Amino acid sequence: MNLSDTIWFVTLGLVLCAGYTDWRTRRIANWLTVSGLVLGIILNSILGGWRGAVTSLEGAGLALGLLLPLVLLRGLGAGDWKLMGAVGAMMGWSAMLTVLIISCLITGVVALIQVIFTGRLIITVKNMGTLLKGFVIYGLKPNAEISLDNPALAKLPFGTCVAVGTALCFVAAHW
Repeated sequence: MNLSDTIWFVTLGLVLCAGYTDWRTRRIANWLTVSGLVLGIILNSILGGWRGAVTSLEGAGLALGLLLPLVLLRGLGAGDWKLMGAVGAMMGWSAMLTVLIISCLITGVVALIQVIFTGRLIITVKNMGTLLKGFVIYGLKPNAEISLDNPALAKLPFGTCVAVGTALCFVAAHW
């Protein structure tokens, strides 16, 4: 097994565990995400030397930096944010970016299916309009009515979509 395969299998183990717990509980534990981030840095340092450590830190930093605004606006949970940081630490910035884009596309499709089948399409479009209007008028500030803190709103397990996205990227990279 080469370096790439080792990284892929460890990352798949991490995201599948996180995806399962996110699906079941809508939470991703700190022990999983933080240990995944640390393991990614250590594993890349051992297998890739100094360059591996730098690649790992670049991946984690890019993931955490890109998704921080969504966490601050309460549109993404901190566990999902830390999971993508761990994926970045494992895979480096380039592969993490691919996984993130695929995961976001999967999340969008799942969200569309969810709002259509629950009959919430019109209210979701209105909520998006309210959110955009608020951003234009008040800037990028959280909206208490349209955030993860509102129990009445539908929520998706992004960690599960990350697991599916990572598995799809693995299949695409190996076949």
